[in-house]
Amino acid sequence: MENEKKMAAIMAAVGLYIQAEEEAALQPAPSSAEPPAAQANIWGIVGRQSMMHYRNLMQLKTFHGSQLR
Repeated sequence: MENEKKMAAIMAAVGLYIQAEEEAALQPAPSSAEPPAAQANIWGIVGRQSMMHYRNLMQLKTFHGSQLR
């Protein structure tokens, strides 16, 4: 008798699980409202950083033979 109750409970749980999976499969997939974030352009960042460094060196007159050395 106890095994029959356990078996009935297991069968009911499996049946509910299968039913929930079928209902979830019938539902349309939710669409995301916002587009994925754009990735950073690494080459652009490095290029701008290089230009800023070069400008800083020019401002310090590194290439002009400054008397600050």
